Amino acid sequence: MALRQTGAPASQNNDVVAAWQIVVPAVMPPVMSQIGDPKIAFAYLRPACVLLTREPTVTNVDALSGQLKDVNDATLQQLQEYVLFPLRFVLKVPGPRKEKLVQAVAEAISYVLENTCVQSWETLRDLFSELCLCLCSPADPGKPADASEELKTAVLRCLDALLHAAYGDIFFRLYEPVMLPGLGAAISLLLALGEKERSRDIQVAALKCLQTLTLQCDCTQEHVVPSSDERRSVGNTMASFLPGITVAVARIITGDLRQGHSVTVRAMKVWSSSVGLVMEDVQLQTKESSTSPSPDLGRVGQLVVRRTPDWVKNTAGKLSLLLQKIISCTSAHLHWRVRLALVELADFLLAGCGQSLQECVGPLLEALVGAVNDEEPRVRERCEVALREVSQRNRGTGQQSSGSQTFTSVLSENLHALATSLPRLMRTSDDQKKLFVLNVFLGYIKVLGPLVSVVLNSAAHLERISKALMQVLELDVMDVRIVEERSYSGTMETNSDSCTAHIQRKHFLYFTDEKIFSVLMEICRTLGYYGNIYLLTDHLLDLYRQSSAYRKQAAMVLNEMVRGAAGLAVVAQGQCLDSEAQGHAASKEDLKSAVATIMEEYTSLSNWHLATVSEERERDCQDEQLLSPSTLLSISNKTTNSLHWIPSSSASPPHPSSTSTVHQLNSNIWQLCIQLEGVACFAQALGPDFRPLLMGSLYAVLEKAGDEALLVSQAALNSMADVRQACGYGSLKDLINGNSDYLLNDVSLNLQRLSQHPQAPRVLTVMLTHSDSSLLPLVTDIVQDVLMALDLSYDHSAGLFCSVLHALMKALGRWFPPTCSRIAKSSGSKQAHAELDDFDIRQFLLDYRKQKDLAEGVGIEEDDTEDLEVPPPTECEDAEDTGGPDVKEELPLHLSITKDVMERCIHLMSDPSLRLRLKVLDVLELCVLVMSEKENELLPMAHRCWPALLQRLTADDPLAVLRAFRVLCTLGETCGDFLRRRVSKEVLPKLNSSLERQAPISAKAGPVYTHTLAYKMQLAVLQGLGSLCQRLDLGEADLDAVCEACLPYLSCRQPVRLQEACLSVFRHLIQVDPDTFWFTLNELHCPFPYIPPHPDLLPVQLNGMGRPRDQYSDNVLKLLREEFGPETETADQPNT
Repeated sequence: MALRQTGAPASQNNDVVAAWQIVVPAVMPPVMSQIGDPKIAFAYLRPACVLLTREPTVTNVDALSGQLKDVNDATLQQLQEYVLFPLRFVLKVPGPRKEKLVQAVAEAISYVLENTCVQSWETLRDLFSELCLCLCSPADPGKPADASEELKTAVLRCLDALLHAAYGDIFFRLYEPVMLPGLGAAISLLLALGEKERSRDIQVAALKCLQTLTLQCDCTQEHVVPSSDERRSVGNTMASFLPGITVAVARIITGDLRQGHSVTVRAMKVWSSSVGLVMEDVQLQTKESSTSPSPDLGRVGQLVVRRTPDWVKNTAGKLSLLLQKIISCTSAHLHWRVRLALVELADFLLAGCGQSLQECVGPLLEALVGAVNDEEPRVRERCEVALREVSQRNRGTGQQSSGSQTFTSVLSENLHALATSLPRLMRTSDDQKKLFVLNVFLGYIKVLGPLVSVVLNSAAHLERISKALMQVLELDVMDVRIVEERSYSGTMETNSDSCTAHIQRKHFLYFTDEKIFSVLMEICRTLGYYGNIYLLTDHLLDLYRQSSAYRKQAAMVLNEMVRGAAGLAVVAQGQCLDSEAQGHAASKEDLKSAVATIMEEYTSLSNWHLATVSEERERDCQDEQLLSPSTLLSISNKTTNSLHWIPSSSASPPHPSSTSTVHQLNSNIWQLCIQLEGVACFAQALGPDFRPLLMGSLYAVLEKAGDEALLVSQAALNSMADVRQACGYGSLKDLINGNSDYLLNDVSLNLQRLSQHPQAPRVLTVMLTHSDSSLLPLVTDIVQDVLMALDLSYDHSAGLFCSVLHALMKALGRWFPPTCSRIAKSSGSKQAHAELDDFDIRQFLLDYRKQKDLAEGVGIEEDDTEDLEVPPPTECEDAEDTGGPDVKEELPLHLSITKDVMERCIHLMSDPSLRLRLKVLDVLELCVLVMSEKENELLPMAHRCWPALLQRLTADDPLAVLRAFRVLCTLGETCGDFLRRRVSKEVLPKLNSSLERQAPISAKAGPVYTHTLAYKMQLAVLQGLGSLCQRLDLGEADLDAVCEACLPYLSCRQPVRLQEACLSVFRHLIQVDPDTFWFTLNELHCPFPYIPPHPDLLPVQLNGMGRPRDQYSDNVLKLLREEFGPETETADQPNT
């Protein structure tokens, strides 16, 4: 190929035909080497050439092709026309030709052309025409032939090799005006193949030939470098074909996605090279580009196009339409190479045709800035390079300031136009188009860089951009599940050191893709990074106050804008126009000022205390009476310790109307969530400098952490976690303890004006949940205020404060776990019982004889010690009582508080409100657990609460019975023998009768029965009854009654969970009296015959022996194997 660079004129060989008559003996080439002597090569190739001319067959072509590979390139160059003659002769033979033969000829010619240069214009012209004829249909030369894909591929490869092999001074003769008809036919044929062919390889090959014709081939071979005159001549000629090429190639680019990215990329290169060649600024600046054609051309002259200014303007307008269509189809293409090709297309046209394609500059810039945020790094880097080059070209035109201003004005106007159309595009486009449009929007901001602040000084630009963001970020607040989801105290019982609640995904009206939301948030951050923070804050707060429709969107933008102003999550380096004028984060003082202003607006009365639940007077009337607008509850912390009723202030916020719609409640919930996210964003932006703002914000966040709406409470917990990390606290506990002084002061003051500050109890609840025992001394006075309020107005405030008491008792149980309790003792009883397995047989018989005598009335002594209500003192009490006078010890603070709370629970257990009774029972259970370490205090309190608890167990709503039974089980764990007689006489008979009455019903019920309250009652009783019997050490009669009531639940016809619960009852009963219940189970079903180990012993006869399997067999066998395994396995083995 080096011959192509010599620049010598082409030589003509006029003796080709005469050479056929020369007779030279055939010489075989040496083994493993190519022929370098032209004469030897000629003699070697001549027989194959002559034979091919006489007999044009595939075999002969293959033979010649094989021999051609034995000749080196220099020698083959000298014999090029001699070798091509028989091959071209085959193509010229009239009549139909076999496809295989034409394919073989094309492959042979390709080999010759790929290894030599074409130095003859006639050879280039004729071979070009012959190859085109092989591709077109004989009936309609304008359409491709209906040939095989292999043939088309071979001919296109040959055509490409011909164009690459053409020598410099003859290649440009293809573009002479006289060649316009032939060149036009070839281009039309190649376009048809590229557009309509199904084979990707053929499409790519045809487009590659077109790319070579436009002087923009990107292969690795050496190419002819045209001079300016030659390039202008080619441009004049290709101008005639520009409309057809651009329209057809645009159809290929925007065609079916199934054609593959390689076809699309190649078509984009053809489109850009064609437009760049014809519309090149350098060519159009000379007058020669618009000269008239020579009159000698005749009708061919009508095909010549004059590139006049009017033609250029009209063409640019038409190209702009095609370009916009191309950009819309490729900007969001799934394959990164297509997006990279679009960047290169835009860069190429902006660099070479920026003046002639004025109407296309906007779309081209849009394509570039849209790729600034591409997910593929190679596309992103190429785009940044292109944008820097564009900026440098505009600054280096000689009018640097003017050029830069012009470019900036184009960008700013494009940004304004895009902001204007953004809401419409977000409503009507698909997700891919939306994502591209937003990436373009972000790209403009990044490219403008620090100049964004200048652009935003324009009121029109600022208003349009902000309103566009407001409309695009509109939330969908119609999901009823948002209002339905409720938070409970249990949901806040998380590890304070790693408290991260679930983050609810936002739902927007105009998009669903999470990527779109991410780009929108990055737009907000980038505006904050480059813009004037004071200007943006004031404008967005005006929108926030202006209308409730914009409030949530404005808050979202403000939150991210502050993060961006602090330089958080902003990627802006290397993308702005002026790399020397990078943006910078706002100063701390500016950030503090902006954050303080926004926080003040967020936490104002009208924007923070929003309704998140509808009124439910019939379900919680006591809370509504407390918060009614006609009265205000005041818990006074003064020496009078009294509760006052004060007229309501007109400044108090209106309570939400009972007609609050789901839409309004959802809107309020989302607004609070976004504002809570804002507090976290501000803390992240300021870091430790946010600590001074905690005094005005932490109390407000704690209010929302206790909100009934689940989303709000979760958002508040997440905000607390972010604030804790940003301010340098180790955990939420440290955050609350470090600020507890003013938090508790606010709680105390707000409790005195409770109807104006109904969230104060919730703040205390959250503090208790996430703090430690060091908080207890500080909250003691407040707890006493709450208890005083319960004493004086329990009918109004009980429901409101029960959640506080529940959180308090849960916290006390967590802070002060029992150290000396009956639970610990009873847990040791199991181990002691297990140790008695290996007992003394003599002692057993003596004990048995004594019990038998007592049963027969011998030696009966009155002993009513079991009936005593107060048990013997515990070990802890013995230790406390030894030594010293009989002085009542002062209770620790947490036990004193617990005792006071338990006193109130005793009175509130009889409240008419079921909801309140359930809350009180939960609190009472926690009180019992906390008091368990001080038995001498717990037992009198248990004695006092027993009547009210008994009422809940025997004559209350089933829900309350369930909860009361749980309390009873807890009392049994802690009080033990103290409750034995009471439970035996007052509770067990009713529980047993209830179980017996429901057993036939549950045995016959279907699967729906497990959802009923009766089933839940059965399950709860069975799950707790066994442990209760074991802890209370009930007598034989009580155990027999429990056994009789539970036996029906061993049936396999009962629901599975009831069977499992019944098994647990018997496991506990077996621990109490294994012999009795072994006998009971074997009476029901005995799996083995028991053979006496000695003939003098009578055989054991049990009612369960010999019975067939029945409904009880499986569970009885399961119990016998689990509890009496070693004994039952050996019982049926005869003694040998």
